[in-house]
Amino acid sequence: MELLAKILTVSDGVMAGTREDRSGQVLEEVLTQAGFKVVERRVTEDGIESVSRALISLSEGFAGLVVSTGGTGFGPRDLTPEGTKAVLDREAPGLAEASRLVSPLGRLSRAVAGTRGTALIINTPGSPSGAKETVSAVLDVVPHALELLASASTSHESVKQER
Repeated sequence: MELLAKILTVSDGVMAGTREDRSGQVLEEVLTQAGFKVVERRVTEDGIESVSRALISLSEGFAGLVVSTGGTGFGPRDLTPEGTKAVLDREAPGLAEASRLVSPLGRLSRAVAGTRGTALIINTPGSPSGAKETVSAVLDVVPHALELLASASTSHESVKQER
């Protein structure tokens, strides 16, 4: 199974062109080194609706990993978890919890993870080091999760037919 990934940078500053997308670049490097093919990078402004729209677009018909960076803290515009929760089919709290354990600052993260269709969505902080640490903490189990998501429709269909 080819490991595919998309990266969403959530940042008013990057959208406005006043800040460089360093965390998106770091995520692309980490994912590539882990054997993923990054097929798309996108930027959106902070906010529930903008994050939701971007995640819906990125996950539509996609079997792979969607990693967001930014908007997971306590700032007034840090609404990535709310935008993510609005579009998830199912949450994956173990992934979010594991990513918080890598650093004492992880306790301040409101990041979430979960599935939408056959896509696995994971929030990471907006700092390059935070994004790298948190996604690296869960990459060992992501291929298995993606395999399960890809096979879920066929395995469940055969169970339904046997009943």
